[in-house]
Amino acid sequence: MNRNGKRIALTAIAGASALAMGLTGCAPAAGGNGGEGSSDRTLRVWAGSQTPIEANFNPFAPTVLHGALGPILEPLFFFNKTADSKPVGLIGESYEYNEDGTVITVKIKEGLKWSDGKPLTADDVVFSFTYEANNPTGNGLVSAEATDDTTIVLTYATAQFTTEFQRMGSSYILPKHVWSEITDFATYTNESPVGSGPYVVDKVTKESYTLVANENFRGAADLGVKKVQYIAVDNNQTAQDLLAAGKLDWAGMFIPNPESVTGNGKISWINTPQDPTVLYTCSNADLGCVGEQTDVAVRQALNIAIDRATIKEKAFVGMTGDISPTFALVPRDQKWIADDANEVSPQEADVSGAGAILEAAGYTKDADGFYGKDGVAIELSLISVDGWTDYNDAAKLIQEQAAEAGIKINASTVQWQEFSDARQTGQYELIMGGVIGTSVADPFQIYRDWFGGEIVQSTSPVGTEIPAGRWNFSRYSNPTVDAAVQSATSTNDEAEKQALYGTIQAEIVRDLPYIPLVVNATQTFMNTKDFTGWPTEDDLYAFPPSWGAIAAGYILTQLAPAK
Repeated sequence: MNRNGKRIALTAIAGASALAMGLTGCAPAAGGNGGEGSSDRTLRVWAGSQTPIEANFNPFAPTVLHGALGPILEPLFFFNKTADSKPVGLIGESYEYNEDGTVITVKIKEGLKWSDGKPLTADDVVFSFTYEANNPTGNGLVSAEATDDTTIVLTYATAQFTTEFQRMGSSYILPKHVWSEITDFATYTNESPVGSGPYVVDKVTKESYTLVANENFRGAADLGVKKVQYIAVDNNQTAQDLLAAGKLDWAGMFIPNPESVTGNGKISWINTPQDPTVLYTCSNADLGCVGEQTDVAVRQALNIAIDRATIKEKAFVGMTGDISPTFALVPRDQKWIADDANEVSPQEADVSGAGAILEAAGYTKDADGFYGKDGVAIELSLISVDGWTDYNDAAKLIQEQAAEAGIKINASTVQWQEFSDARQTGQYELIMGGVIGTSVADPFQIYRDWFGGEIVQSTSPVGTEIPAGRWNFSRYSNPTVDAAVQSATSTNDEAEKQALYGTIQAEIVRDLPYIPLVVNATQTFMNTKDFTGWPTEDDLYAFPPSWGAIAAGYILTQLAPAK
């Protein structure tokens, strides 16, 4: 997966039996190392990579390999997005704000080392926070200072109470002695990464890459899994076959019939809906978007023409959650929803209502029953990634439902790279895609990163890529939203923040730059026979999918071979 989606482009080019031959420990010899049940049993993971794998462990690169994000490189703290809980210290020991929220004092753990054996000190943290990729323009950082080897003082121009996760939980800490030599972080592949996490790179091939225990990791003595092999799989069916055959231990993927892989007595599964699934719309004609979806009336009509209940059952086999058009996660974020009417998006289609919206905006029906203007019918292109079977099915249903309301949509599939390029550059009309759910019980991160406009530097004109660390692929730019986002960044007053979020919600519910569909099913399949320590429904200590950034690294430190 890339940094903002749970899936990859899937092209069926390899069968499970052929791929299994390349998996470490798949054919154990009697008494040999790495065999089933051995204490050094390799954990085999699919996190979304497809062939050919190319070595890239740069956390700022769109094509970064999953093992870089948590298993190798870490932020200061781990935030559990499945619960409203306190963060867990990784490199960090503690942090506190001053009274007005402009200064954050961070303490890191003593005696830390990088994987190459060199000391990890406050100087590395200072360097990381001032490094361009972690400190984009508009970040507000005034200064970063190490007052001793384990204390860092971060000073900002405005209060940073609401950006807690961004600062403490998603800013990767980099070894200064390596990255100070890197001036072009966008193209650096970091093939031999030096990190603070539990693993280091052992081997990279086109079919897989292998991580082994970092002997300099702060918890090396307690690390139960010593070797992790991330494999490349080019279609869901192959991954499903590998799970069923006991050749794969951990995968986050959509399987409509999970019993097909649990019958071997090894694999268990859990579903943790967290992330919104939406229709991206390139919504802003002022920034270069083209197509009828730039008309808010068309987006509003499409929003109520969609039968979400049918999509939930037919495309996602009932595993998804209901979505709020405010993008607050219900029920976790219930207190942030300003208007109860916006708690959940409409579940049934309102064909007549959709028509009324379009007619009020000057659209008329043609002889074929489709709305348009000046004799030209609305005709929109909707793309999803080839092999994302649930998304592909949902796109087909949306095409059919929109047609019932007089809106012509042509659904098609594309390869991953075409999908990625389209949303990055804004050269699309509609896309079936995902939104990163917030890692804390607060929708601020979505409001800033996905709805923030040019003022808060979360988007860019069509033809240019979105700023690093931001995700406003719709090119939405609303000064009212931006002003509320800026004000929310600086407040620690809950009532004030609720009022600001109410302002944001009123704008985005009306404008619909992303048309909300469902809170996506997030299935995780885990080998609970050979490994212990996995997140469970009773102890959901971390977001469980294998592709989760930071969380996956934390989960690996909790696992151990079963005795």
